[in-house]
Amino acid sequence: MAGLNKVILIGNLGKDPEIRYSQQGLAVVNFSLATSESWTDKNTGERQDKTEWHRIVVFGKQAEVCEKYLSKGKQVYIEGRLQTRPWERDGQTHYTTEIVVSNFMFLGSRDSGGQSGPGGSNYQRGGYQNQPNSGGGGGYTPNRPAPNSDNFQGPAQPGMPSMPDGPDQSIPDDDIPF
Repeated sequence: MAGLNKVILIGNLGKDPEIRYSQQGLAVVNFSLATSESWTDKNTGERQDKTEWHRIVVFGKQAEVCEKYLSKGKQVYIEGRLQTRPWERDGQTHYTTEIVVSNFMFLGSRDSGGQSGPGGSNYQRGGYQNQPNSGGGGGYTPNRPAPNSDNFQGPAQPGMPSMPDGPDQSIPDDDIPF
C-alpha cells in the first residue's frame, strides 16, 4: 500500500524569505510560516490562542518568485510534503523537519501584509504550481504570467470537466464531480 505525505497550510510569514543557490545553480528559499488557532476554554471561558511555526523550503523558479513577491507578514497558502533531514554541529547530529513546497498561492491584498481592507476579500487570484515534467524542480513556464497578475489562469484540475465555450453554454448537473 502506498503512503501519502501531504501538508496544506495557510499562514503568515514570520520573516522575509532568504534565498541562496546550490552549487548547481538551483535557487533555494527558506522562510518561517506561522499558523494560529483560537478557542474558548470551556472551564474558564477565556479566549486561548496557539501559534505553530513551520520551516518552509522552496526550490527552483518557485523559490525566486517567493523571494521576489513575499515578505514578512504576508499571508500565503502552501502545499507540500514533510521532510526530515539531518545536519551536524560540533560533531553532533541534529534533525530538522520542514515543509518542501510543491504549490503555493499568495493570499490577502498586494500591499497589506496579508490583511484585507474593509469589506475586502482575504483571498487573491493567483498562485504558482509545480508542474510535472517541467524539469529543474520548479513550476515556472516561460511566457506564463507572473503570479498575482489579474490574468493568471492556473492549470486545469485532472478529471475536471472543461468549461464549455460561449456564455450561453452550461455544464449539466450530471457532469459536476461532487
